[in-house]
Amino acid sequence: MNQASNVARVAKLDCATLSDAMDRLRIAGQCSSISPRGEGFQLSGRAFTVRYAPAETPPGTVGDYIDDVPAGSIVVLDNGGRLDVTVWGDILTEIAQRKGISGTVIDGICRDVALCRRIGYPIFSRDNWMRTGKDRVQVDAIEVPVSVGNVRVLPGDLLRGDADGVVVLPAIHENAILDAAEGIERSEDAIRDLVRQGMRLDEARRLHGYHRLQTSRE
Repeated sequence: MNQASNVARVAKLDCATLSDAMDRLRIAGQCSSISPRGEGFQLSGRAFTVRYAPAETPPGTVGDYIDDVPAGSIVVLDNGGRLDVTVWGDILTEIAQRKGISGTVIDGICRDVALCRRIGYPIFSRDNWMRTGKDRVQVDAIEVPVSVGNVRVLPGDLLRGDADGVVVLPAIHENAILDAAEGIERSEDAIRDLVRQGMRLDEARRLHGYHRLQTSRE
């Protein structure tokens, strides 16, 4: 597995094609109800995971981990899907952008979306709302398995986000997923070319096995 080249490979593919490839391979990686906070937001990179829990007394920190996130990573925050408190705001956005972090994915909500839209820092979450998580939640663990949109995410897993949402490619399966997705993309591009040349859609699809592109090959 070439980690750097696979990040470049996944960045060239859209989430729909990757989703089809994972369906073929029977791998669950489509994050339910996670969407971009800004138009045109996209991300690709490897997961740096953070898990949240209800705050203790006295409460722990919400966001001080940010200085330890490597450039190029995707910050993946598991706040249990909570919609009542945010775990990401403008200070984290500014620091992440300056550090060269590639984006943030949250099973929960963020706030201060005006800044991420203005500077083009991609955030994907369940929603946005202004209520702070300070004294309500705290970081429970860093670089551990987490859940985002009902998908298990391990540190170092490959993520891709675009207008359709976010998919997670488990590191142990990423080569197979990328190979399958690139094959699906080639087939669909060939179908489009034939239709543009005047062929009927049903015939072009038949020639390239369109109706079996997502079918398991087992």
